[in-house]
Amino acid sequence: MNKTAIPITVFTGFLGAGKTTVILSLLPKLRKDQKLVLLKNEYGDVEVDSKLARNSSLTAVSEILNGCMCCVLVGQMQNALLEIRDQYRPDRIIIECSGSAFPATLAFQIREMERNTEGDFKLDSIITVIDAENFAGYEDTSPTAKMQASYTDMILINKWESVSDRQLDIVMDHLHTLNDLTPKIRCDGRNGVDPNLIFGIESKLFLDEDTPTLDPSHVDEVQTLSLYLGSKAGLSHKHDGHEHVPGHNGTAGDHTINRQTPITLGILEECLSKVGKESVWRIKGFVRVQEENVETYILNWAFGRYDLTKSDPSVLLDNCSVQLTVMGERRELRRAIGPFCRRLGLSIS
Repeated sequence: MNKTAIPITVFTGFLGAGKTTVILSLLPKLRKDQKLVLLKNEYGDVEVDSKLARNSSLTAVSEILNGCMCCVLVGQMQNALLEIRDQYRPDRIIIECSGSAFPATLAFQIREMERNTEGDFKLDSIITVIDAENFAGYEDTSPTAKMQASYTDMILINKWESVSDRQLDIVMDHLHTLNDLTPKIRCDGRNGVDPNLIFGIESKLFLDEDTPTLDPSHVDEVQTLSLYLGSKAGLSHKHDGHEHVPGHNGTAGDHTINRQTPITLGILEECLSKVGKESVWRIKGFVRVQEENVETYILNWAFGRYDLTKSDPSVLLDNCSVQLTVMGERRELRRAIGPFCRRLGLSIS
């Protein structure tokens, strides 16, 4: 009996490009009986996007945290793919990479699994999502962003509606310079793109080359910190193999407000509006706020834009009213996020 290979679509793109939104926009356009599993990789220890994705029609969602699966978490990605195959045998697997992942090394890992599993998997396509509003800025400082746009089967231009024609022309010029042959398609807002455009490509990328040598400095482009408010902020957490204790070694304002003082939606939104996107690129996690009733929200902030989505209170640890992961420019992030933390009384780790 011939088995059918499970196609894998890899989504790359810098922090906040909108990869999760694009992926979720595909689902309503697929056959109702089609089984898709999302394997997501992110820095930090907060499963934000997975909580959102589990409300969708995905068959399953798996998340790999605290590192980048194109290098330090290679084994975890391979094991996760095997578990997905054995448990679900889906029609397709979508891998959503962290913002700092190199597409080449991921592609080689999947090619290796094609051989080692005798064709159980196949690399269908690498799709790169570009944030038109911010690409010209972070492209200048991020070798990873350039590689993501250079080694891909298709580039999706996201958030282009919010920039001027001149700004969009500059972004397109930069992309054509990096990659003049790959198709570039504009997303239709939150409707994303037609899945027929990105599924079934059967990528020819990285078929015959040796595994590339990875420059480990790529992980230094992005710094990740955890922010907490509540009794659980006294616990230690681990990130990237190092232990961090909230409130130690740089806590911003941990004891400056009364722990009983509730965070209101107005205060939260005021604080978010003052966060500068030059050094802070991403804030995501869970926040409990006090209005007429106590509400729990999923916060998803990227380069000055944010969404607050109501969520079940169980997403937060007991007696913890804020649990966030913040990502940004190394050596500048702690200073840049300091005023936000002091205003809300958050511990940093």
